[in-house]
Amino acid sequence: MPRKPKTIPGPSRLSVILARLTQEPRPYLPNLKSLRLTYAYRNDHFGARHFVKEELPRIRYANPTIGIHVDKKLKTKEETWKPEMVVELKNGTTHKLDLDGKWSTTIFSELMELSAGSWWQKYKKERAAAGEPAIPPPQKAKSGAAAVLP
Repeated sequence: MPRKPKTIPGPSRLSVILARLTQEPRPYLPNLKSLRLTYAYRNDHFGARHFVKEELPRIRYANPTIGIHVDKKLKTKEETWKPEMVVELKNGTTHKLDLDGKWSTTIFSELMELSAGSWWQKYKKERAAAGEPAIPPPQKAKSGAAAVLP
């Protein structure tokens, strides 16, 4: 029987996921009715793909009633279409956001500007007064031995 290690276990997988879903700024979008994203299935549209992976679960967690539709289309090298996000607000207006060449944090901030309301403007002013960015810059994922070591 192997010996039991004398180390303190790290955070559980669930606590790490919950910490990611509830990090600041919390994407509460009271004016948003639905989102429709279209981007390439692979080899292109990296910002849109990262937005879907990093920010869309947070948006869904904070706004469970919003209709979200993600359309991943196959794109060949000869085709030249751009990724887009169609945002439908509760007042009936729709806006198309061009996602081509944008980082996921830029897409997130544009969506917040469009549909978050007055609390977002207040949050940005508070962060600016503290000398911090409204959206924290993305952290590089650790790989290799750095991912395992403390």
